[in-house]
Amino acid sequence: MTDQRWTRRTVMVGLSTALPGLAFATSASPLAATFDVARRLPQLRSLIITHRGKILEAEAFRGPPLDRPVNVKSVSKSLISALTGIAIDRGELSGTDQLIAPLLRRTVPRRADRRVHDITVGDMLSMRSGLQELSGAAYGVWANSKNWIYDALSKPMVADPGTAMLYSTASYHILGAVLSRVAGTDLHDLAGQRLGVPLGIDIPEWTRDPQGRFLGGNDMRISPLAMIRFGEMYRRGGDWRSVRVVPRDWIDRSWTPYTASVETGHGYGWFLWQTGGYDVIYARGYGGQMIYILPGLEMVVAMTSDPSRPARLGGHLGDLNRLLAEWIVPAAESLA
Repeated sequence: MTDQRWTRRTVMVGLSTALPGLAFATSASPLAATFDVARRLPQLRSLIITHRGKILEAEAFRGPPLDRPVNVKSVSKSLISALTGIAIDRGELSGTDQLIAPLLRRTVPRRADRRVHDITVGDMLSMRSGLQELSGAAYGVWANSKNWIYDALSKPMVADPGTAMLYSTASYHILGAVLSRVAGTDLHDLAGQRLGVPLGIDIPEWTRDPQGRFLGGNDMRISPLAMIRFGEMYRRGGDWRSVRVVPRDWIDRSWTPYTASVETGHGYGWFLWQTGGYDVIYARGYGGQMIYILPGLEMVVAMTSDPSRPARLGGHLGDLNRLLAEWIVPAAESLA
């Protein structure tokens, strides 16, 4: 695959119709040095920076162009969280305290731990279901099982619901199945109707489980420009081009830390992480798929990276965080 570099002119010409809800800054960009640094990060594939809804600079360093859907890995969980808020607003779910077992019905194994029946929608969102972690090293074994939901609910629980943070893609897959059931349509159609249409973004089909359910919480594909739209919609309190996409109170509640990462110490809401300094809210996917939202600076930054390589805090993820803190933020502040 050949590298593709998007100059300012090609971004403006190529995206003017694709992104009618975003204007472009007209002054000369102060971000040239920032993008020089970004190009040297071998895993980084694209970078888009917006300020007050204006794209300051956007470039695909390598890999697909900025308008092509790519695997955003666990950023998918942020999309599922948004769909959960919409389902509650529509009355399909009664709230985050609603129990999931009655909604799953016969999908819950008879031999499941009795505490499975105490798990709520909010427990799933905040990764406090108490179910065994099925991410990282355990993900492959789980994804090769014959029934992903049955397998996840059959395993011994390791904590009471609502207590310890146990990061697990299986929890969001179960939540995705709940959303599909209460809405009466599959997760792909749900995402397309409730996020794709109002945001004007393409969400192609993605991975399904052996029962044909679309995977909740991983492998969804949206473009870097769609990531910016999603982030901007959250920054604007759930609105996009004067259309309410996600309830405003859901945005506030999503940004509330309910627990914290053992790895980073960053607060964890409903699949949105929070750190100090510039009050950064971010969605994160394996390999370095990132949406950073900085409400105080009125900024949104999207980054995509090689999804086949890990991004650890002491490696590529740390490089992305430093790129934001040491280069992007100071350059953006110079515009004020």
